[in-house]
Amino acid sequence: MSATVSFKVPSPRGPQPVTVSYARVGSGAPLLLLHGIGHHRQAWDPVVDILATEREVITVDLPGFGASPGLPDGLAYDLATTTAVFGAFCEALELDRPHVAGNSLGGLLALELAREKLVRSVTALSPAGFWSEAERRYAFGVLLAMRRISQRLPLPLVERLSRSAAGRTMLTSTIYARPGRRSPDAVIAETLALAGATGFDATLRAGTAVQFTDDIPDLPVTVAWGTRDMLLVRRQGVRAKQIIPRARLVRLPGCGHCPMNDDPALVARVILDGSR
Repeated sequence: MSATVSFKVPSPRGPQPVTVSYARVGSGAPLLLLHGIGHHRQAWDPVVDILATEREVITVDLPGFGASPGLPDGLAYDLATTTAVFGAFCEALELDRPHVAGNSLGGLLALELAREKLVRSVTALSPAGFWSEAERRYAFGVLLAMRRISQRLPLPLVERLSRSAAGRTMLTSTIYARPGRRSPDAVIAETLALAGATGFDATLRAGTAVQFTDDIPDLPVTVAWGTRDMLLVRRQGVRAKQIIPRARLVRLPGCGHCPMNDDPALVARVILDGSR
């Protein structure tokens, strides 16, 4: 069931109110799931039911994405602010150092929460921040193109394309290796989410300065990469392993940038193993 929670986050202008939309299901140790830029919490739908058999699963819309309103004036869409937002979110929901898994931008945020010791374990699926400058420019160019296309496509055309596997491939093959598996309703919803994401531009601008360089020596870390990731190429996983030597590096055969859709059973198993 969808819900919202409001809390205060420190800023140079004083504490600022932030509201976040989330859903909570299952029982067991809490597991927080964070999506990537331009997406929404429904990106995790293919794996939620599997995870909820062993975990209390909390899926969240990042500020300015999905159903979460944007950040108020005075709060930047940078890594430090977003980390503070989710620290305050966990406190508001009385989540005592949950396990966390994230994809893309969400993977970077999950690693940052782990670096700050706000979580018990982290599983990062194709996390941002391990790119070369050329790889970052490429990824940002692709994301901007996807955003512009989503904003220009009329809704009736999106609906028509989503009815066929070929149309769903046209709309989502950049992030899914098996786009035909995504349901028409899900493709429509995520295309609209990308087009309407009020935090997209500011988040992308903030990302130009992001490079993850710190080890996380005291927590279980899993980094997983799809072999068919077309957005953040899988050699970035090797860099992540070099920076976080104790991390478990997992290969996701046949999966794209958002592997939850491509192989839900495998991704759920990787997350559950990483959070034990």
